[in-house]
This record gives sequence, C-alpha cells and structure tokens, in this order.
Amino acid sequence: MRPVEALPGVRILSAAALFFASGVMWPLSGDAGQIDYKLARLERNLPAVRAAGPIRIDGSLDEPDWARAPMARAFIQSDPQEGEPATEDTEVRVLYDATNIYFGVFAHDREPHGILTSELAKDFNRESGDDFEIILDTFHDERNGYMFAINAHGAKWDAQMINEGREVNENWDALWDVKARIVETGWYAEIAIPFRTLRFSSGDEQTWGVNFQRRIRRRNEDSFWAPLPRIYDLQRVSLAGTLEGLQGVRPGNDIRVKPYVLGSAGTSTRVAVGRDATAGLDVKYGVTSGLTWDFTVNTDFSQVEADEQQVNLTRFSLFFPEKRDFFLENSGIFQFGQGRGVVFGGGGGGFTSGRQTDAILFFSRRIGLSENAESIPIAGGTRLTGRFGAYSVGVLSIQQRSKNTSLASNVTALRLRRNVLANSDVGLIVLNKEADGPRYNRVVGTDANFRFFGNLDLNVAVARTFSPAAVTSSNGSESMGNGGVHYRDRRWELQGTYARIGGRFNDEMGFVPRTGIAKFDSTYGVRFRPRHLSKWLRELFPHLGVTNVSWLNGDLQSRLIGAHTSINLQDGSGGELGVDPTTENLIAPFAINRRRGISIPVGRYQFNEWHTTWRTNASAPVSLNGRATAGEFYDGYKQSYSIGAAVRLRGRLNASINESRNQIRLRAGQYTTDLITARVEYGFSTIAFANALLQYNTDAREWTSNLRFNLIHHRLSDFFLVFNERRDSNTAGLLDRALVAKMTYMVAF
Repeated sequence: MRPVEALPGVRILSAAALFFASGVMWPLSGDAGQIDYKLARLERNLPAVRAAGPIRIDGSLDEPDWARAPMARAFIQSDPQEGEPATEDTEVRVLYDATNIYFGVFAHDREPHGILTSELAKDFNRESGDDFEIILDTFHDERNGYMFAINAHGAKWDAQMINEGREVNENWDALWDVKARIVETGWYAEIAIPFRTLRFSSGDEQTWGVNFQRRIRRRNEDSFWAPLPRIYDLQRVSLAGTLEGLQGVRPGNDIRVKPYVLGSAGTSTRVAVGRDATAGLDVKYGVTSGLTWDFTVNTDFSQVEADEQQVNLTRFSLFFPEKRDFFLENSGIFQFGQGRGVVFGGGGGGFTSGRQTDAILFFSRRIGLSENAESIPIAGGTRLTGRFGAYSVGVLSIQQRSKNTSLASNVTALRLRRNVLANSDVGLIVLNKEADGPRYNRVVGTDANFRFFGNLDLNVAVARTFSPAAVTSSNGSESMGNGGVHYRDRRWELQGTYARIGGRFNDEMGFVPRTGIAKFDSTYGVRFRPRHLSKWLRELFPHLGVTNVSWLNGDLQSRLIGAHTSINLQDGSGGELGVDPTTENLIAPFAINRRRGISIPVGRYQFNEWHTTWRTNASAPVSLNGRATAGEFYDGYKQSYSIGAAVRLRGRLNASINESRNQIRLRAGQYTTDLITARVEYGFSTIAFANALLQYNTDAREWTSNLRFNLIHHRLSDFFLVFNERRDSNTAGLLDRALVAKMTYMVAF
C-alpha cells in the first residue's frame, strides 16, 4: 500500500475559492425585489360560480356558464425573469355544482406548433413539456394541498402535498376527468374534479387556497397566478391565492372497491414455478372529511416495474426506492425526522445533502421481502391515514405469510403529528414487527420540524429500538438522534446535518446502512445569474460539500470534500465540473467484488476523483447526456464513463439508452463492469401504454427484460400484461421467465 499523504487542503480551499470567486463579480439578474409576495397573494381572489346547467367535459368551454365565471389571468414569471409578466396569457375560470368542481383553462400561445407534449402516460414528466398545474389547499391551512397537472393532449398527473412540499405523494390516484385540445391560438383544457375525491371541512361555505402554474417548455418558463419567488414552487401554498364562493358542497364518503384477478405462468432453473391463478381485493373508505381507511386482501404487486440495476462500489447496501402503489399512497405521512434533503448540482453530477438514506426508520420496501431479498406473500393489511383538526395520523398493519426460512410476521406502524406555529410540526412514531416465535423488533421515536422566516428549516429527531439481546451485538447504544438546518434564498443555499446512530440500533423495518457512527454533513452553495450573459446562461452554482463519518470513539471512518460548479443554460441544458477528495479508513478488509475475489486490505486511504457531466436540452426530439470521472481509488485507480441518449417523438414515443462503464485497477486485481439500461415507452392514447425495460449487467452476468402493457379500461381500473425474463449473459441460457395477466375493476360509491 502506498504511503498516505496529507489531505490536499490547500488545493481544495484554493479550488473552492476559485469556484466561488468565479461569480462574485457578476451581478444578479431577474431578482424582482419590487414584488411584495405576501401582499400580492391577498389580491388574488377568484370566485367560483355555481353552474346553472350541466357541464360536458370536452375541452370546448362552450357552455353559457363559462361566460359568467370570473377569470384568473395576468400570470407572473418566477423563471427566467422573476416578477415579469408571463410571455403568454393564461385564462382560468372555476364552476361547480353539487358533485364536481370544474376548471376551464385557455392557454394562449402565438406559436401553437411549438407546444411540447412529452408523454401521454398517467403521471407524466411535467418538466419535460408544456403543462398547466393546479394546487388546492382545501382546508386553507397554508401547508397542505392536492395537486393536479395536465398537458395539451390531456395526460394527467396528481399528487398529495404535505407541509408545503416536505412530503409529496405522487402515487396518490384521484378520480377526475380532463379533455384538452390544441387550436390556432393556444390550447384549451376542461377539468372536472369530484368533491368526493377531496377532503375538506364540512362548513356550508368553503374558502380554499388555490394557485395555478403554466409551464412553456421551449422558453423554459414557469409562471404563476399568485406570484412566487423563483426559489419556491407551486407547493408553497402559504403564498397561494384564494378560491371563494363554494356553497353547500360536501366531500362525500368516497367508498371505492377494487377487486383483481390474476393469472400467471413461468419457469425457473432454481425453483418450481408453473401456472397459478389468484384474486384479491382493495377497499378504500372515507371515514371522515379528513381520514381515509384502506383494506387490502391477498395483496399482489406483479404489475410493478422492475428495479433499475446499480453497480455497487461501496461497502454499504444500495438504496432502491419503493414502487408498489399500496405502500406509496400516503407514504409521506410515515416519513420521520429526515427534514427535506437537497440535491446540489445537476445533470447527474451533483451530490445529495441531507439524511434521506442515513436512517429511514420506516422503509416499506422491507415488507414482503426476506433478508435475502426473496419475495414473501402478503396475506393482507389495513391503513388509516389523514388528518383531524391540527393532527395528522397514519396507522398501517400488514400480515406476511411464511415462506421457506421466513416466518409469518406482522408489521405495524403508527405515526402521529401535530401542527404547531405557522408551518411547523412535532410528531411520534411507533413501529412493531412480531414474527412467529420469540422474535420481535420495535422502534419508538419523536421528531420536530420547524420553519422560520419562510426559508429557514430546522429539524430534530430521536429514536430507540428494542430487540431480543441475541439479535444485536453486545456493544453500543440502541438509540439514534439527528438534527439539521437548511437555509435558502435567491443567492445562498446552506445546509448542515448531524446524525448519531448507536452500535446496537437495530431497525428491521427501516433502512440504516451504517450503525455505530457519528456523521456530519454540510453543503454551502451560492447562485449567480450574470445579467450580461442572460441570453444563454441562466445560472452558475458553485457549491462546496463536506461529509465526515466517524466511529463513536472519534476515529475517522470516511470523509468526503466535494468542490463542484454546475451551470444551467436557458434552454435547460447544463453540466458540472468538480473534484471529490476522499478519505476512507478501513478496519476490516472490504470485498469490492466477491465474484472475482477482489478485496481491499485494511488501511487508511486518501484519493481524489475528478468528474465532469453534461446534458443537452431534454425536451428536444433527441437529447444526450454524459459523465466522466477519473482519479485514484483506494490503492489503485478508477475510470468511469457513462453516456446516454433519449428520443421523443410526437409525445407518444419516449426511448432512452444509457451505458455506464467502470474500469477498476487495484493491487488485488483489476476488472471492468458494464451496465446498459434501455427503456422504451409508447402511449397509444391517454389510457393505453406499453413500455419495456431492458438491462445488461456484466457484474451480475445477466440480461433482464421487463415488458408491460397497461390499459385503463375504466376509471382507476387497469388491465396489465407483464413479461419478465432473466438470462445468463455469458451462455444466453434462460434463468427464469414469467408471464402475468392482471385485471382490476374499481367501483366507487
């Protein structure tokens, strides 16, 4: 092992100083300080008019009632020219009757041929094309809301938002309808949202918070009816306008029953699969105007898209996100003590500051999976989520069946939060896992999240686990604690977090990759918008990050110091350049590649890695992205490359391919990994879609394919046809294959 040199602190500080000084001399542009945003919201009042006749959702706005409704217009830019009028007018009217609230939209556009529609799929990518968005703060508490988005071809996106975006549940599925059409002067949209879809108070006269957003992608422009500073987005409902005049409406019970039937056939070289048929049921019941009770029986997730594979070059577990709808819906309410992590940089070259994956106390992906990642059948479960008064509540209980070496078990989660001050909350979480026999695992924690002055966030959390003594090691504490602060204004973005996790902290229902550590993480960034370069340059963002992880006795485990500068152009393209000096102190050998038998010996290592990234305009018919890194790596060297291309055609076809390569040279050996990911999505219409995910991984020596066809044959009712296959990449031999057909049918009362 080569001798260890001192950290190149002088070079790091010099580089950081150069990055920050690169923009100090440049004045800001687009800072419209003349707008008083709190005053502006008070002037944005929109009356809703009760419709005298039926409203047909056809995108025409030709019913006489639309002409009687007052109009919301005069949208104001937040980006690129904050405080300036939007470059195109947008007109919004609101009607309602006993069952629905209606929004009529006309988005003026002098160049309708330039309107970009990226996708037809449900929950489309809003930022890659033109769209119109609504947020409804139905309790008018200035912190929570429902979000709806559409594009010019009628694709839909919806979400629940909590605490002004600290949690956004994009997997919430609402009952609503929309029709859109493009004309010579812009595009129309007509939207109907049933009142039973929403939760609101039972008063005879309703006053809601409301705001509208218009995105014109070819200009990379965002504008709002109730204006917002560019550092905020539509979720900032404390600056939303007001929707008035709703009288005599009720949310309704919103009872939904969704049974499913499924048939499957498959083959595998490891276990017997054969043919199977099954059925199950999901039920949703609106207990009160704020609480929803869900039930699931014989739960199935066979239609869920496969994970995108990753190559692990660390000594810790990789994080894979939850994708199953039942667990994603209302999942934000179970978030605990994480604050709101921030991704600095862009184009794949940034780094994430915050504790999103340091200690996730409740990680639903652990449900239905064994310790060796095998699927465990779920017998059923129930969930109660929502709010009553100043409280938010979440209760979840899932029963897992036994399979092979995994015992039958029950997982229960309780989350309670109370709103305090203007936009803050305090909370409690209790988790319990009981398996057949004497094994159990319990977690209790409390947290608090505070916001001051609109842009300063503070959070703190503590928790403790309880397990049989034989399950955990004999050293260390069973407790953890963390705290963080985040500040952002137009120029500065600063964040610092500290987490301390005991050596016996054992959370079997969460994701905690390291225990017995103390971690400090901080990021310091400053944004520049040079006025004299504003025709092509939108923002320059140099930022410095410091992450230090030590054992609880104070000995260093890891340290990363990242000095990066990212650049964003006016068309949405951009890139980043950076260096990451790293220290790793190994007290045990690190098996970096078990299949090849390559390990890194005990020792203290210091190395630098340089990286550069670039991405072209993602909304263009063809776009490219790339990343290159090179530098020392433990007792050797690493070179990594990735390149990708995407194609978008007429809003129907979206295809992309990405190839990443790691060339590792160590004293114990050298090897190369390749990972190719290809994705194809085609929208036949807004109710029929096909997609394919193909992956090639030389490290796992596998080809995998996941093909899915989805038809929405009735409101919130689907037919899925899914084909999965894995093959050995060396021999092309079949490892396993499965074909699944599944149909659901939702009945609403």
